[in-house]
Amino acid sequence: MTAAAESIRALFDEIDRTPWGPEERALVAEAVARAQESGDTRLEYEARLRQTSSANMIGDTDLMLTSFAWCLAQHESDPERFPAELEPAGDLLWQYKWMAGALRGSPEFASEQIEAVLDDMEQHYRRAGVGLSGALMARFEDAWAAGRIEEAAILRERLEATPRDDYSHCDACVRSQFAGFFAETGREDESIRLVEEMVEGGFTCGEEPERALALVLLPLLRAGRFDEARSFHSRSYRLARDNPDNLTIIADHVVFCTVTGNEARALSLIEKHLRWLTHDGLNAEAHQEALAAFGLALDAVTRSGHGDTPVRGSDAAELAPLFGSRDAELTASDLAALCWARAEEIARAFDERNGTDAHARRLERTRALADEHYDVPLSSGGFAAPVSAPREWTPAERRVRARMLGALGTTSSIDAIADVLDDADAADRLPLTFQLLRGLLAEERLDDAAQVLAARVDALRAAGDEARADLEEKLGPALFGKDDVFASRALEEHPDAPAGVRGQLLTIVTYGHMVAGRLDEALRTVREARELHARVGDIDRVHALAHTEADIHREKQAPADAIALLDELLADDRLEVGRRVHLLTDRAVLRESLGDPSRGADDADEAARLLLTWDADGQVVATALSLGAQFAERAGQNERAVASYRVAVQRLEAAGESTVALRYGLGRALLATGAAHEAVEVIDEVLQDETAAGEAPGSRAITVGLLARAFEHAEEWGNALRAWEVTADLHEEADEPARRASALVAWAQLLGRLGETDESVDTLTTAVEVARTDPENRGMLADALHSLAQVKAYRGDDDALTPLDEAIEIGRADDAPWLVADLLDTRARFLANAGRVDEAVACALQAADGFLSVGGVPQAGGSEFVAARILLGAERTEEAVAVLRSALEHAADEEQLRQAVAIDLGDALEGLGRHGEAGEVRSTLPA
Repeated sequence: MTAAAESIRALFDEIDRTPWGPEERALVAEAVARAQESGDTRLEYEARLRQTSSANMIGDTDLMLTSFAWCLAQHESDPERFPAELEPAGDLLWQYKWMAGALRGSPEFASEQIEAVLDDMEQHYRRAGVGLSGALMARFEDAWAAGRIEEAAILRERLEATPRDDYSHCDACVRSQFAGFFAETGREDESIRLVEEMVEGGFTCGEEPERALALVLLPLLRAGRFDEARSFHSRSYRLARDNPDNLTIIADHVVFCTVTGNEARALSLIEKHLRWLTHDGLNAEAHQEALAAFGLALDAVTRSGHGDTPVRGSDAAELAPLFGSRDAELTASDLAALCWARAEEIARAFDERNGTDAHARRLERTRALADEHYDVPLSSGGFAAPVSAPREWTPAERRVRARMLGALGTTSSIDAIADVLDDADAADRLPLTFQLLRGLLAEERLDDAAQVLAARVDALRAAGDEARADLEEKLGPALFGKDDVFASRALEEHPDAPAGVRGQLLTIVTYGHMVAGRLDEALRTVREARELHARVGDIDRVHALAHTEADIHREKQAPADAIALLDELLADDRLEVGRRVHLLTDRAVLRESLGDPSRGADDADEAARLLLTWDADGQVVATALSLGAQFAERAGQNERAVASYRVAVQRLEAAGESTVALRYGLGRALLATGAAHEAVEVIDEVLQDETAAGEAPGSRAITVGLLARAFEHAEEWGNALRAWEVTADLHEEADEPARRASALVAWAQLLGRLGETDESVDTLTTAVEVARTDPENRGMLADALHSLAQVKAYRGDDDALTPLDEAIEIGRADDAPWLVADLLDTRARFLANAGRVDEAVACALQAADGFLSVGGVPQAGGSEFVAARILLGAERTEEAVAVLRSALEHAADEEQLRQAVAIDLGDALEGLGRHGEAGEVRSTLPA
């Protein structure tokens, strides 16, 4: 074998290991090119067999047809040298099944060409001595697509009667095709049954189960099975959304969102996938279906009052052949009309070729869906407001905005200030030049700073402040920097400096004190500087220095003093907008740190409102919104958090910045609101982006762990199990044993819930072993031991107490009374199940005492309730009553527990003949 041949075969091996997609396609193209260069036709044949399969999977019909035709010609010229089956390169007879469908998908190919391909396929199958199932399926698909329904029904029956062979469609594809046929021909129950069989059997293929799940969305809605429809939508879209060849699947999801009242989500899907219309120029069948779905959805958007909403991406140059060249984005209503027109044009071409009206009827069926409505909420988000509406600012507003941006130090502040400086009056020029100098020095643009200083000096002279102008000119741009050594020396050299200059120098000195940790000195100098600026009426600098004083209080761990100062400042109507935003953000952080995240979120949201009002940079707006969202989450206001995260993502996307962190927060908040399916979609996209960016394993592990919890809440058990496994593996790769152990525990707990007890025990045993390798996280070891003990007890193992007792010893050694109490509560239940009543009761009461020692009053009531139940089971009612009374007192703030205790206490007293006491207890229960 030549060196060239060896390198090409090595490339084949790499291709065969690479998943379908752009990377695999590039490798195949390279293999074909190198085989051609080598002059080895056999190697080129093997490369092109791979190319045909690759093109089919990624939806490049033109390339697939060309590659297949070349391979077929080689095979027919020399079947021995170019055999039909050449694994792992490919199988011509199998690939034949794609050809008729490829021709059928474009009206450019005549019916006679399609029929010739079908006949040729059958002849090749017969000559090869293989079964005809694959050829029959191709004829069925052709008849159905062309609208020859009776012929298709007969062929389907023949298929069912034909023995399966090596060239039959797989179980997943057969069920999917028949399900689609049944759905279109009024047998929706059978359609659903087939897909359910497919899901339950775990049947998968290249585009399955995502295609089949999408096919039965409407049948499920019509059957009133809304939860299943929602689940199928979420799973199918997640699987289909990254492959442009799945355009018809996306179309089904757009229709689903439209008829379920989720027009905003339908619009979002259109915006994400609109360019897929240009992916495969020969797949006009898919284009018709997608265009009709898009038209249906955009009509619904228009009816909902949002017809003037611009459709993002509709002005893309590659869409010009479909919708014409555009200088601006099309509105929803305008694009709807264009989509319908293009769909009708394609349908006419198909029907003219096929000699039927099947495609026209399909369009009419789609139009008729406008009258179908099902209440299946999918998302808490609505239509996004335009990120920034064009606005004409007055000169005064431009100056306010420029000063705000300057105070915030945003990337656009320098240009914004420079833009208004020439037209500003003397009163505005001084604060504007101050901010501009600070910004220029921060970016080390010293020459520009010198020019601005000269302009500032001129403004001071024009205002009659010659002394300050002279000194600022002498001190230079350093007066606006942070060199505290320079400032201290200047103060000594110019003891009679004007108050404003002296105040600025003291401000620089203050920053030096803060950096060095000399907070008392900083407090003294900032107050002195503030007084000097107040003396000359520079209210902006007074506010800035009061803000700095609040920062010092915060650094001195005196948050109450800091908040008091911030409150005073925020009450001042003269406060400049940028300063107000800073103050609100700082107060938000302080309020959250003092245990009031709700009010912290209020402040952050108000800061964001101001930033949006004055059209601040997207990054700054997103930061404020994200802060408010995080605080809202901590306050349990998750719907509010979701809304803030959505706007933050929108602003950051518009700024061209990464939104991964924000979308992670959005996914987390969605999960907390109970929107598990949407959370899965968002978090999965985050994970894809992190993986593509090469994020560290530990970081990705955290995301996969959140995804695992979302899968659990969505009841996608298989995906959840796999996600926990991946989480554990990534933590192992990151050398994070405690976190790996935590993921293993979560994985094992889910296994236990699903009845896989033995596997749960094995996984927890591994978790314990892993946790032992990290002596700094003994709490994790105790948790793993606790879980292991619980599953062992459930399985009936005699040694279940062994890991539990070890966990208790860890808790005692580490002085963790809450942990010990929790473990003792579990131990009491184990002992009770073993019939060791006295030990169990004593253990439960010890647990209650432990909880009480750390303020866990309701938890103490719960453990006492356990003890009482054990006593009642042993018919020791008098003892149980005493414990129940204590439990009732401790459960006062936990209504569900209080009612359960009261019921048992009433029954116990009744059994003892103490009817009055029983009635008194029962009177506290709701009617």
